[in-house]
Amino acid sequence: MHQTAATASDPRPFLWTRAAYYAMGESGLFDGKRVQLIAGEIVEMSPMGRPHALAVIKIVEYLRQLAGGDYHVQSQLPLALGNRSEPEPDAALIAGAASDYNDHPATAALIVEVSESTLAFDRAQKGSLYARHGIPEYWIVNLSDRQLEIYRTPIPDPAASSGWQYGDRQILAPDASAAPLARPDAAIAVCNLLPQPAA
Repeated sequence: MHQTAATASDPRPFLWTRAAYYAMGESGLFDGKRVQLIAGEIVEMSPMGRPHALAVIKIVEYLRQLAGGDYHVQSQLPLALGNRSEPEPDAALIAGAASDYNDHPATAALIVEVSESTLAFDRAQKGSLYARHGIPEYWIVNLSDRQLEIYRTPIPDPAASSGWQYGDRQILAPDASAAPLARPDAAIAVCNLLPQPAA
């Protein structure tokens, strides 16, 4: 079947700005919902189960230990990634003190997402978004496969959802160790980032 190129009159999604997103939140539209603004689209997030919560606790504890005076740690708080994105990653290692920022931080040295039911979304949409905004390193704590996925080296990719992706991907099993680029001497066993498996 012959396909024609898209034209200016073709229907396309309406993309929200951060300002409109705030206005909708202040009006009560999102009351009782967990939502994030990702590349102009408002995405409702799944409820957080106990394994996810335990993994977030472990990750935040680890990042706070290595932060020192050079970084601070945010957990499930906004990042201002351009005018159309405000994700709230499970953990982010951010340069300087929290008091240094009058608005939400616009970058991070490391972003970590804990993922199970949202794994495909976290790999593709969020991964492309973080790469586009120059986040040098992105970790996914994959609860389904009990592994850590490390993404580094943002590169352009027109086929990716936000036009960028990570050029380097590493998969680590529970018995391996990992350290962020920002603290290469602060390795941790992957098993210490994962909740205990169900009996």
